[in-house]
Amino acid sequence: MPLLHRLAVTAALTTAATVGALAPAGATPLPLPLPFDGESADRLVITVSETGDPDDAATYVLDCHPTGGTHPRARAACAQLDSQTVWGRDPFAPVPPDAMCTGQYGGPITARVTGHWAGRPVNAWFNRTNGCEIARWNRFSVVLRTPGS
Repeated sequence: MPLLHRLAVTAALTTAATVGALAPAGATPLPLPLPFDGESADRLVITVSETGDPDDAATYVLDCHPTGGTHPRARAACAQLDSQTVWGRDPFAPVPPDAMCTGQYGGPITARVTGHWAGRPVNAWFNRTNGCEIARWNRFSVVLRTPGS
């Protein structure tokens, strides 16, 4: 075996042995946190319209981890989002098309949430057109704050 090849194999085995000695068997190393650049990685722009008309909408910026932005209840909104966040599940997922929902109508209010949450892009629409959509809205009641509340 050529010397260069033996050195490469030896270096690879030494690295593998060192990494294996540092981590418990079967453990997957965790990714390193991204450096903080002065802006929150968890930043959402929330636009809410009580009438459903974009011309009368209120827009808030919500930063979490650390908390900030223009949302009037940022700390409570971040806590609500944290409580809705479960690994492997999109907290902003729409109501499934085959969901059985009541015919209850919650009014013309609409909301759009865009940005990034938990390292993933967000582009979610909310309304209160049936029981499932109302329940989904209520899970984000603090985040989707109406201008008058």
